[in-house]
Amino acid sequence: MENDFLMEIGVSGLTSRLKRLSDSLLYSTRDFYNSEGLEIEPNWHMIFLLFQKNDTLTITEISEALQLSHPGIVKLINKMKKKGYITSITDAEDSRKQQLQLSEKAHKELPKLEAYWKAGIQTIDDLLEDNPQFMALLEKLEQKVAESNFKERTLNNYYHD
Repeated sequence: MENDFLMEIGVSGLTSRLKRLSDSLLYSTRDFYNSEGLEIEPNWHMIFLLFQKNDTLTITEISEALQLSHPGIVKLINKMKKKGYITSITDAEDSRKQQLQLSEKAHKELPKLEAYWKAGIQTIDDLLEDNPQFMALLEKLEQKVAESNFKERTLNNYYHD
């Protein structure tokens, strides 16, 4: 890329470059879905995959499995409910708890969606073809951040330099 300031500033631009890449993939995936007449969002794929492994899940279980915020998962699930892909059943033992599951519509659409997702996975494989170590490096970075987050590390660097 020519005249890319984020590349020019090196590691100082890491978070912005990751965000830019994420946004690019997200918006392009959304455009792809729209061009195919699909009414799903890019981040719903992970939810569908979780429900293929588990018949029912709670918001908390989804949040923990994906290690994403509870409010973020609530927002995502509400969108999926609105489009008819998720149904909820009030837990018999705790009325505050909702057991979630894929709807009949979701089960009906799954074979078609899986074909699109398979093509998307091939696209990611193609993009990573020259960087087979990328996923392992990403996992390593995520583990380091989980052990000690950016704030903790930065405060340590600031006060010990």
